[in-house]
Parts: sequence; C-alpha cells; structure tokens
Amino acid sequence: MTYRVCFVCTGNICRSPMAESVFRARVEEAGLDGRVEIDSAGTGGWHEGEAADPRTVSVLEEHGYGTDHTARRFEASRFARLDLVIALDAGHLKALRRLAPTEEDAHKVRLLRSYDPAAGDDLDVPDPYYGGRDGFEECLEMVEAASTGLLAAVRERLEGRAA
Repeated sequence: MTYRVCFVCTGNICRSPMAESVFRARVEEAGLDGRVEIDSAGTGGWHEGEAADPRTVSVLEEHGYGTDHTARRFEASRFARLDLVIALDAGHLKALRRLAPTEEDAHKVRLLRSYDPAAGDDLDVPDPYYGGRDGFEECLEMVEAASTGLLAAVRERLEGRAA
C-alpha cells in the first residue's frame, strides 16, 4: 500500500517544493521510496506551471537535493487521494482545513514543524520569498529538522498498515 503526502505553502515555489525535495530524499535514504509518494502544491494558483524560485533551487542544489518541480494549486478533490497534507504555516493550515470536504480530511492536515520537537511553540516556517538568501537557508534548516520526525511518523503508519 502506498502512503501519500503533499506539502502545501502559498504559491508552491519556495517552502513546499523545498519540503518535498528534502522529504523525498529522506524517504529514499530510508528505503521507502516505493511505498511513499510525495508532492507539493500551493493554496493559490499565482505561480501554476512555473518552476521553483531560483533561490530555492540554488539552496537545494548546494545541499545535494533534487529540484525538479512545477508549481500547482491544491484542489479539494486531492484530499481523497492523500493520507497526509502538510501545511508550512498556520495560515495554510486554516485554509486547508476550511477546504477539506470532510472532517476526516481536515484531520489529515498537520503543520510540518509539529514533527520537530525542538520547534517549541513556533510551528510556522517563515515565507522566504520577500527576503534574501538567508531566509531560504533558514527555511531549509527548519524543513530538514522536521523531516526526521515526519519520516518516523510515516514509517509508523506504514508499519501499522502492514500489521
């Protein structure tokens, strides 16, 4: 059985493609790439069809991550095919839960940094779009830190399904 995860930010050109790339690498390292599907989307369609922001691509490449990406908008119909929808900040969390067709679908939405025990109460990954390169590096650090816990949670779900 395949477990499906989608990362969601605002325009799907900075944070969510970064999270998608990092988590895909973690899943591959864990040998779960045949069992977990990963993608990303945005709450809005402003950048549909575009590649990731060049700063996202640059930071990802410098840290050894793949960067093949085309932006798209998250549609409510996708909930039915997904097991987990990962929001990058509280605004995305609220928007996605409002968009969810059912209560069960709304429960599929979680904040990425909720998987990082060191995050404390600050669970938002700040939008680096309007800042400099440092914001993209900070974003990557937060995504990497949360990806370890997310991988553990997904692995636990997969093992539970196999039992």
